[in-house]
Amino acid sequence: MSPSSHRQAPVPSWKVLLGALSLLVAALIWMSGLVNSLSRPSVAPSLNLQQQEVQLLAEPALPDALASVLLGGEDPRTTLLGSLEPIPAADRSWRQAQLLMLLKGELTSESTIAVAGDPLLEQLLCEARGGVRDDCINLAVARGAALRLAVSATLPLVTTVMGTALLLVQGWRIWRGRRESWPDLMGPNLTLLDMALLVAGGFVVISAVGVPLLVVPLVTRLTAALDSPRREAVGVVINYSAMALPSLLILRRQLASLPEETVPYGGWLQWRWQPLPGACLTALVGWFKVTPIVVFTGWLLVRLFGDPGGSNPLLEMVLESRDPLALSLLALTAVVLAPLFEEVIFRGTLLPVLARRTGRGTGVVLSGLLFGMAHISIGELAPLTVLGIGLALVRCASGRLFPCVLMHSLWNAVTFVNLLLL
Repeated sequence: MSPSSHRQAPVPSWKVLLGALSLLVAALIWMSGLVNSLSRPSVAPSLNLQQQEVQLLAEPALPDALASVLLGGEDPRTTLLGSLEPIPAADRSWRQAQLLMLLKGELTSESTIAVAGDPLLEQLLCEARGGVRDDCINLAVARGAALRLAVSATLPLVTTVMGTALLLVQGWRIWRGRRESWPDLMGPNLTLLDMALLVAGGFVVISAVGVPLLVVPLVTRLTAALDSPRREAVGVVINYSAMALPSLLILRRQLASLPEETVPYGGWLQWRWQPLPGACLTALVGWFKVTPIVVFTGWLLVRLFGDPGGSNPLLEMVLESRDPLALSLLALTAVVLAPLFEEVIFRGTLLPVLARRTGRGTGVVLSGLLFGMAHISIGELAPLTVLGIGLALVRCASGRLFPCVLMHSLWNAVTFVNLLLL
């Protein structure tokens, strides 16, 4: 059977109806999720507070020239106090209340403060009890905080500068007519109806309905004996795996139905693991190029509309967790599981099908938009759409899926490390 005859085979009416219903329900779920994400808190305030705390710890170890750059010429105590005071008392955590009391000098003999293992509270409590500031400073902690602050500040800057330079070089080459030709975009010989069933039916509807009904109660029972944050981290791994399973099973069934003689060299998904160095270089260059555009998109969004909120809850979990096992499980989800699954669906399957039906340019944009919407966060929709378009362009330019997985993993890993530094 030829590919054309496979595409022209009569489609059962029940399949068309199921696809249309899946699209309708998925659209409702996504729209509702995007609207509801506006009520979710943004991670930006927590991130700013963490950064200000690191600045306060790092200040004694920073040379004057570096301090003026990393601290912005402001007193970190005043900055942290100014960020804590506007938080309503009912919304302050216990630790934030302790920090505020110490920064304002309101410590009394009746005050109860637990500072064990918290270097910032230990330093401020020592000073509040009349200790000499130099004697209250832990230089080892200050040097570690200074290093973390320097890395977290310079890494995005270096990445943006290098990415911008690479984009300018590529723009120059295109202007001079030296753009390299792209290989044919190979992928599964599936239809748009198949994609509706895969993405809308499996990825959205079954996962959004089935996981809460069947998996969440089971996970709750399995993790009941664990303490927080390990309980939440184990739940994240299990829930994400359960959400990915329906789509992967549907895709496996769809690929199995295709004639074996039509499978292209390298397979339907075009993983093409080798050569590994070339895949790593392609992923690294793609990451550099997409970073300044994503950063600019996020900056422009905040400048025009303010912080819309709706951050991924996983970011808040990483910021608040201090448990190595919990952080390892969250890293496994963000750096390994999510890139593998999402690249198989969006760049391995959806992109080639859309490009074949609508044209390569339209397919790149549509697949990127659907990738952004799939994260159900109005605040991250535009930046993630740009990231999805960048990943799609890497897939088109390389003809391989594996560099997209590496690039996606690198993006998530750098984000994860930046959160850990703060």
